[in-house]
Amino acid sequence: MKFEKGLILALDVRERERALSVAKSASEWIDAVKINYPLVLGAGPDIIKDLSKTIPIICDFKVADIPNTNRLIVAEAVERGASGVIVHGFVGKDSVEACVKAADGKDIYMVTEMSHPGGKEYTGAVGEELASRAKEFGVAGIIAPATRPERISHLKELIGGLKVLSPGVGAQGGSAVGAIEAGANAIIVGRSIYQAKDPGKAAYKLCPFKD
Repeated sequence: MKFEKGLILALDVRERERALSVAKSASEWIDAVKINYPLVLGAGPDIIKDLSKTIPIICDFKVADIPNTNRLIVAEAVERGASGVIVHGFVGKDSVEACVKAADGKDIYMVTEMSHPGGKEYTGAVGEELASRAKEFGVAGIIAPATRPERISHLKELIGGLKVLSPGVGAQGGSAVGAIEAGANAIIVGRSIYQAKDPGKAAYKLCPFKD
């Protein structure tokens, strides 16, 4: 995946028509739409296919199971048109490698440290080890918190040129500028865009790379 705008929309809504409308409005200023279980459960799994017709889709399923279950989840997402899937790394190398294999050339992004305060408690404790093994696992990049930009900088040093996607900008308190300056390839923003009266205008204001 390419991140030329440096902005990913976290489309954490549940209604199909609303999702399609917001994605269309913001599409000029985003590189991808990240969807999660609320939308897939609310609108059905074919929402992946519907959205992917106009914008690359990252399925943020935070896959965290045994290798065979991981393989099945990732395969279903990719077959429906996902360009990327987010998975957890703490389940081990074999589980992550199963995701990479099932992705069949699409991108797998591995969580190293989550962006909410609780992310410091457990994922933060293993973040450095996961980042240092990211290339070995075969992933395209990692997820690192915009709410703690110093962690982005540190984890980026460990991943050997892989991409960094950073959630937590806006409602969670993270700074778009701070995350990009720390080394993120793209920031992930949800409520500040999809709850805006004009999602396209909100995406434009947040877009790090407008030219």
